[in-house]
Amino acid sequence: MAQDIVPIELGLPQGDLVTLWAPRWREDGEEWEAFLGHEDDLYGFPDAAHLAAFVRTVDEHDLVDHPAWEVVPGLSVPELMPDEAHQYDLVGVPELVAEEPDTWTVGELADIVAIVRSLAEVCELDVVHEVLDSSEGFQMLAQGTYPFTGREGERLWTDLAEKISERWDDVLDALDVVVSIPEVDAATLDQTTDELAAFKAESEEAEIVLGAEDVEEIDTEESDEDDVESDVDAEIEADDEEEEEEEVKPLGFWAEVGIDPIRIVTEGEDYYTLRCYLDDEPIFLGSEGQIDVFSSPRALAKFLAQPGEEDNDLAEVSTWEDVTTKATDGTLEIKVDPDNTYVLQGLAEDLGGGPDTVDPVQLDLAVELITDAAEWAEDESVATALSQSESLGWLISFILRPDPTRLAPSPPFDAEVTAWRALARAFEDRLRAH
Repeated sequence: MAQDIVPIELGLPQGDLVTLWAPRWREDGEEWEAFLGHEDDLYGFPDAAHLAAFVRTVDEHDLVDHPAWEVVPGLSVPELMPDEAHQYDLVGVPELVAEEPDTWTVGELADIVAIVRSLAEVCELDVVHEVLDSSEGFQMLAQGTYPFTGREGERLWTDLAEKISERWDDVLDALDVVVSIPEVDAATLDQTTDELAAFKAESEEAEIVLGAEDVEEIDTEESDEDDVESDVDAEIEADDEEEEEEEVKPLGFWAEVGIDPIRIVTEGEDYYTLRCYLDDEPIFLGSEGQIDVFSSPRALAKFLAQPGEEDNDLAEVSTWEDVTTKATDGTLEIKVDPDNTYVLQGLAEDLGGGPDTVDPVQLDLAVELITDAAEWAEDESVATALSQSESLGWLISFILRPDPTRLAPSPPFDAEVTAWRALARAFEDRLRAH
């Protein structure tokens, strides 16, 4: 399985260094992962120009046998610049964990820990494994903020922060030992440095042009302002009269109670259920990790009208009684917003064709649904399968967050299709049809 080779930036004590990472791929029945380096050395470069000069002139390193390597020497310097999603500030981890465990903090820390685990695995750094196994919090990061909520979550985050304060220097020291900055061909470096300078100049020029356009737009608006001022006054007066006559449109019952009807289209069925978010945490109609689903809105409404249907997680929501009251008196209308329609059907086949055959909106919604269900059920396997260190997660991230400077995933996509089918099957097993 040919997989991407990705430019990454590592924030280390010796500075921000650029290198290449090959996430896991399968070849000849075995799974591999690698970084640009040779023997015991992990190569790092001060910028993309040095990296480009190296890959264009040196063919003795650990990535030369990678299935996609032949593409790399032909990349431009901008294409070898790490995007924001692949910049890992390892030095800043103690400062990061001192923050509150919100979505952004936990997400950034999870990405850093994931790449550090990969470095430890590839470079055989036992001390790094020891540090990352010293607190349960390191394993919980992939699940998002949920494990760090409540009293037990605070304890877990505090323990993680203490372990990082005590031992993160051991991680940095271990990496510092294996990282080296190789020399590059001077003539080639002159060329790549010029490429980098030209790219930066073009970027700065583009920013200046955009800034000038913004100023011009403001000036135009100001010049037009006097011309339309009298018309505006008249329109305001007319609008005030119309607003007095118009009734304010209601938000709608479901928006008022903060619960959404959702529709789920699987490979063979069409289901309806309910979901809401409480403190950004998903909650489904159901219990013990099983989602109650129904073949039609009418069947769902009938279920909600039955007495004794309080044994579900949504019953904890303060507005739940409003839902059951309407269901009981027969006035509950269940309509699904298009944004809450999740179609899993056909996605596996589309993924088999690669990025160009997948509808990113459909995929994004499907990932949202499967991730929400797993988070609600406290199942971390989905977050693991969708992490960028896994081939499926890497393909999905490319489709949902396209980047012209990033190497496109290479076919075949059999492993990704198999992994997606397993996720979809596990999700469908979570559905309790009525």
